Amino acid sequence: MDLTASNLTVARGGVPVLDGVSFALAPGRALVLRGPNGAGKTTLLRTVAGLQPAMAGEVTGAGERIAYAGHADGLKSMLSVGENLRFWAQVFGTEGISGALSAFNLETLEDRLAGTLSAGQKRRLGLARLMVTGRPVWVLDEPTVSLDTASVALFAEAVRAHLGQGGSALMATHIDLGIPEADDFDVTPYRAKPRAALQDEAFL
Repeated sequence: MDLTASNLTVARGGVPVLDGVSFALAPGRALVLRGPNGAGKTTLLRTVAGLQPAMAGEVTGAGERIAYAGHADGLKSMLSVGENLRFWAQVFGTEGISGALSAFNLETLEDRLAGTLSAGQKRRLGLARLMVTGRPVWVLDEPTVSLDTASVALFAEAVRAHLGQGGSALMATHIDLGIPEADDFDVTPYRAKPRAALQDEAFL
């Protein structure tokens, strides 16, 4: 099933930031949002993921099919790496964390408390959560923040493997991940026009 956005208008603080956004994301493909900082990429991702309502338009093929990873890593600091992954596997009704540990080079850290990890290690663990959700659509907001070059390569390989299994990914990143199945989607042409200033009749 495709993930589609149809004539979508998304807002930040009640003010439209993107208007008329339409796209279709097929299984086995990735769509990389491009555009300057503040253009509305995060707002669009949050809307597609169902974390905030759209002002207009429609998203289909989302809902319970989406696993979202935003700026926060979503970790429980007093649980170990392994316990964090097992917790999320239980939440999503899946089994087994060995694949996620291996994909993000976390095996030697399995018994380490998440709160003691470096920023890059926490990010790898946060992204490893995606692999235990069992959900086919990954929605990712700047997933490579805090990752070194080697870890970026691990992430890119995890995305390629996910796409190879029929999953899809919608993400905002400034890094070229070298994923052949990825297409760029520039949000700049969809930036909403500023609203006209309201006039107070008392001053007319």
